[in-house]
Amino acid sequence: MSPRLIIILVLAGLAALGAGIVTWNMVQLRPAPVSGSGAAATRTTSDVERREHREKFFSGDPDRNVRGGQEMKPRW
Repeated sequence: MSPRLIIILVLAGLAALGAGIVTWNMVQLRPAPVSGSGAAATRTTSDVERREHREKFFSGDPDRNVRGGQEMKPRW
């Protein structure tokens, strides 16, 4: 092997190693918070809020007129 090829391979290896280190630092996962560790607790929604959410998004908003817009036609 020629010395020029060896130098090119070493430089390519160093560049790949540097890119790997940068990628590892950017993508590295943070540890999950342990229960009771003082981390901010997530607020659970009450049953009333859940019911209101279901009624609004799954049964429709009675105050909103949705019939005046473009409607889809069947493909057959």
